[in-house]
Amino acid sequence: MATKPIVNVVGLCGSLRKGSYNRGLLRAAMEISKESIEGLNIEYVDISPLPFLNTDLEVDGTFPPVVEEFRQKILQADSVLFASPEYNYSVTGPLKNAIDWASRPPNVWADKAAAIISAGGGFGGGRSQYHLRQIGVYLDLHFINKPEFFLNAFQPPSKFNSDGDLVDADTREKIKAILLALQAFTLRLQGKCE
Repeated sequence: MATKPIVNVVGLCGSLRKGSYNRGLLRAAMEISKESIEGLNIEYVDISPLPFLNTDLEVDGTFPPVVEEFRQKILQADSVLFASPEYNYSVTGPLKNAIDWASRPPNVWADKAAAIISAGGGFGGGRSQYHLRQIGVYLDLHFINKPEFFLNAFQPPSKFNSDGDLVDADTREKIKAILLALQAFTLRLQGKCE
């Protein structure tokens, strides 16, 4: 029996807050992939060190070292898992900044599969997801369509503990479904379908 190809995923959190629920979703996704999904590896990549996009920082066709390191992580990944809250009906400033740095020529997002998970109030970050999908069209970033994942983090019962760790079993199952769909879609885009 052949082993499943490894799908390497970069996990990006649009919130810089230490106790972020969205960071908690990413931690849970990493745990789930290690525990129960063969062939899926998620690496969290911190976007907080990135400077504000400023093309004056590009010198002789090179990027600042921290930006180049980030771009290489995206380039080497097979797919991307975004976890981000909604700010003013859109993606967060830090996430948009990271997207913009990685889209500078050559665009390192192109032809990657992606998925979005989000936690917040009301619609659970849904409007930011729709905006991120619009941005992805221009970047040639291909999002899974289903399942969708929007989590109202404040609706009882409690989904997170005081450290921001996901403790809700039903929510973990929904994240697992997202990860399995991302894995399958990534392999399909790469022509490695089972």
